[in-house]
Amino acid sequence: MPKSLQQLGIILYLALFVGVAFLNKIVGLAADYLWFQEVKLTPVFMTMLLSKWGLGLSCAAAAWLAIQANLLLARRRSHHGIMVHDEDEALEIPRLGEFRGAARTVLLLGSLAAAFLVGAWAAAHWDTVLLFRHAAAFGSRDPVFDRDIGFYVFTLPFLEFLKGFLQGTVLLAGLAVLALYAVEGEFLLTNKGLRTSPSARNHLAFLGGLLCLLAAFHLQLKMYGLLNMQRPVAPGPGYADLAAYLPALKGMRFIAVFSALLLWASPYLRNAALALAGIGLLAAGGILSSLYSGLVQRFIVAPNEIVKETPYIKWAIEHTRRAYGIEGVQELEFDPTEDLTPKALARNDLTIKNIRLWDHGPLLTTYGQLQEIRTYYDFMDVDNDRYHVNGEYRQVMLSPRELNPAALPSRIWINEHLTYTHGYGLTLGPVNRISPEGLPEFFIKDIPPQASTDLKVTRPEVYYGEAKGSYVIVNTRSKEFDYPSGDENIYSDYGGTGGVSIYGVMRKLLFALRFKELKILFSGDITPQSRILYSRNIRERLAQAAPYLRYDQDAYLVLSREGRLFWLVDAYTTTAYYPYSESIPGIGNYIRNSVKAVVDAYNGDISFYVADDGDPIIRTYARVFPAAFKPLAEMPQDLRSHLRYPQDLFSIQAHIYGTYHMTDPQVFYNKEDLWKIPEKSFGGQAERMAPYYTIMKLASVGKKEEFILMVPFTPARKENMIAWMAARCDAPDYGKLLVYDFPKQKLVYGPQQIESRIDQEAEISKQLTLWNQGGSKVIRGSLLVIPVESSLIYVQPLYLEATGGGLPELKRVIVAYGNSIAMEENLEESLNRIFGGRTDRPAAEKGAPDPKAAGARELAQKAREHFDRAQSHLQKGDWTGYGQEMKEVERCLKRLAP
Repeated sequence: MPKSLQQLGIILYLALFVGVAFLNKIVGLAADYLWFQEVKLTPVFMTMLLSKWGLGLSCAAAAWLAIQANLLLARRRSHHGIMVHDEDEALEIPRLGEFRGAARTVLLLGSLAAAFLVGAWAAAHWDTVLLFRHAAAFGSRDPVFDRDIGFYVFTLPFLEFLKGFLQGTVLLAGLAVLALYAVEGEFLLTNKGLRTSPSARNHLAFLGGLLCLLAAFHLQLKMYGLLNMQRPVAPGPGYADLAAYLPALKGMRFIAVFSALLLWASPYLRNAALALAGIGLLAAGGILSSLYSGLVQRFIVAPNEIVKETPYIKWAIEHTRRAYGIEGVQELEFDPTEDLTPKALARNDLTIKNIRLWDHGPLLTTYGQLQEIRTYYDFMDVDNDRYHVNGEYRQVMLSPRELNPAALPSRIWINEHLTYTHGYGLTLGPVNRISPEGLPEFFIKDIPPQASTDLKVTRPEVYYGEAKGSYVIVNTRSKEFDYPSGDENIYSDYGGTGGVSIYGVMRKLLFALRFKELKILFSGDITPQSRILYSRNIRERLAQAAPYLRYDQDAYLVLSREGRLFWLVDAYTTTAYYPYSESIPGIGNYIRNSVKAVVDAYNGDISFYVADDGDPIIRTYARVFPAAFKPLAEMPQDLRSHLRYPQDLFSIQAHIYGTYHMTDPQVFYNKEDLWKIPEKSFGGQAERMAPYYTIMKLASVGKKEEFILMVPFTPARKENMIAWMAARCDAPDYGKLLVYDFPKQKLVYGPQQIESRIDQEAEISKQLTLWNQGGSKVIRGSLLVIPVESSLIYVQPLYLEATGGGLPELKRVIVAYGNSIAMEENLEESLNRIFGGRTDRPAAEKGAPDPKAAGARELAQKAREHFDRAQSHLQKGDWTGYGQEMKEVERCLKRLAP
C-alpha cells in the first residue's frame, strides 16, 4: 500500500476516534443539562459548564500560542546548521534531512496534543478559580505571616494552580524548541563535545530564566505552605522551621531571581559558566537549607525542646481546635456513683425504654427475612431516628424497602426499565421492643404499609434511594408494577414530577445514545407522556448536583407527618490548607457540616440547606452558586425536627478531641493525658467503637430527655473509662458538644473491661458456650454505656443465629452496674434482677411476656437442649450420657407442669 494511503487511513481513524469521543461528550452534556433542568438547578450546570470549558479552552489556547510563538521564533533564528572548522570533525546524524521535512507537521500535532492535555488539567481546577474569585474572609489571621486564613484556603490553591500552568507551559515550549533546533541542525556533536548555535543557546537561556523566576515563585509559595506541614510534635512549623528553614527559603528565592538574570545576561557576557553557576548555587542552597535546619533542630531545639516549641504548640492547639469545631466544647464533671434505685429508674423511664437493643447488622438481616416480602425487594441499610409516637418521644429504627433489579425473576429490558420501577414502603419499629420469639416489633410493616401507631405512610413508593438502580421509564403503555397483593400484582402510573420528558425522536435518540440502548429509540411502549428517571441513587444524584461537597456515608430516611418519604444527607466542606491544624488522611485539616441535603424519594427533588452560615467555605460556594442553596429556616419544620448530628463528623471530632483536649503545651508535648475511643470485639477482632444515638436526660444541663449522639473515652494505654462525649441533636441546642470528665482518682469500668467481666461470669460463659454448639452461634451486640442521672449502666444484647446464616433472634440482654451483672430475656428483667423492685412496663407497652411466660419459655428451651444432646449420645452409643440427659428433660417437664 502506498505510504500516502497509509497516512490517509491513520488520519481517518484518528478523525473517527475523535468524532466518537466528541459525540459521546455532547450526548452526555445534553443529558446532564436536561437532568439539571429537572432538579431546577440549571444555573448551577451553566456555571460549572462555562467555568470548566472556559478555563480549559483559555488555558489550552494560551499554552498552544506560547508553544507556537516559541516555535516560530526558533524557525526564524535557525540557519540549518553550524559552521565548523575542519579539525572539529563533526559527527553526522544520519537522515536528519528526512526528520526536518516532517518536523513541522509533527510539532504542530504535538503542540495541539500538549495544549489539549494542559486544557484538560486546567478544567479540573475550575472550582479553585471560582473560589479564588468569590472568596469570603475567615476573620482570623495566621500567627506567622499575619494573613487572613482565607488566603491559605482560597488564594494559595489558586496561586499553586497558576504556578503549575506556567511551569508546564514553559517546559512544553522548551521541549518543542529543543526538538526543532535539533532537527534544524542547531546542535552538533563533535569530538570536542556538543556545540550549539548562538540562536539556540540564547533562546534556551531565555526559557531557562523564566523557569528560574517560576522557581522563585515556587519558593514563595513553599514559605506559605510551611504552615500546613505535619510534625510529630505538633502540626505547623516549629522553631527550627521558622528560625532556620524559612530564612533559607527567602535566600533561595533571591538566588533564583539572580540565576534568571544571569541566564538572560549570558548572551552578552558570552560566558555560560556564570549562568550555570547560578543554577548550581540554587541546587546547593536547597541542600544546605535542609542541612542548616537539621543542625538547628539537633543542637539548639532538641536539648530544650519543650521551651523552644511551646509557642508553636499553643498555635497548633488553638488552630486545630478551631478547624474541627471543638473550641466551644462544654466540659462538665461527672462523678459516677452506685446509688441508682428503682425509683430513679422510674424517673428516667424514657431513657430506659429508648436504650437500643437492636444492632444494625442483625436487624438488617432480620428485616430481610421478615419484611422483604418478595425476592426483588431489598433493605440496604437501617437508620436511627426519633419520632413522637402516640404522643411519646421514641427512638426508632427504620429502613425502606427498595427494588433490587438484579433479583428480578426475569431480567428482560421491559421488566428492568418499564415494569419494575420502584421500591415500596418501609419498616419502622422501636429500638428496644422484642416479640416473644426474640424478633423485633414493628410500628409500620408489610405491603401496603400497615401502621399500629399514629404514624402513617401516604406515599410509599421509593423511586430514588440507596440502591444501585439504572434508569427507568414511567407512564408507558407497559403496566408499571406497584406492589404485590397475595397472588396478584397491583399496577399504577407515576404521578410525580421527577424525570425528563422523552417525547419526540430526538429525545429518544439522545437517551438511546446516552444509555447505549436502541430499544429506547424503537420501543412502541413509550408515549408522549413518558418520562425517563435516571441518576436515581441519592449519593450519585447529590454528587452530580454539587460535586464540590463531601457527603456523609449514612443517608437516612425520614417519614414526614403527611406520610411522604424524604432522604436526609449531611454534606461537608473541607480543605487541606488550614494553617497549624492536624491533618486527617482523606479529609484534610478542616471540616464543617455546612449543608443538609434533602431528596424526595418520590419526585427526586433536591434541596441544599445551609446549616452553618458561619463557615466561610460554604459562604463562598453560595456566592458562586446563589441558586443552589437555601437558608436552613426554609426547611420544613417537619424535616428540621429530624436533623441529626452526623456520625462521620462526630467520629472525626472525637478522634481529634482525644488529643487536643490537652490545652497545656507541656501536657500536650508529653502526651500525659492522651485519650482514645475504646475498642469492641466483633467477630473475634477488635474494632473501634462507633458513636451511637440514644435518648436521655443530660446531667447538669438537660431539663428533659433529648436525642443525642455519644461515645466514651478511655486513656490511650488503659481500658478504664475517663470521659464521654455527646452531641445534642434537638433544637434549640442542636450541634452543641459536651464532654463529661470522670475523676482521675476513681476507677470507672470501660467497655472492654465490662466485656471481660461478662466473659468471666460463670453462668453467662456456660450459656454462651452451650449456644455456640449444636448448629448455632451467638452474636454479641454493641455494648452501650448509658448514663442515668449520676450513674452508668452498661447494656449488651445477645443474638442467636443458625450457623451458615438464618434469622437472628435477640435471646438475652446483659446489664452491668457496679459489681453486678445480669443476663435475662429482656432489659426489664435484667434491671429487675440487679435493682430489685419492678422496673418493667405493662406487657402491652413493652411487648414482652410476663415473668411466668418467660420462665416457661426458658424451661422449654432447656428441655429441648437436653433432648438434642440426648439424641447425640444415642447416635454415638453412649447410653449413660443418653440416660442422664433424658432425666434432665424429665425434670424440666415436671417443672413446667407441676
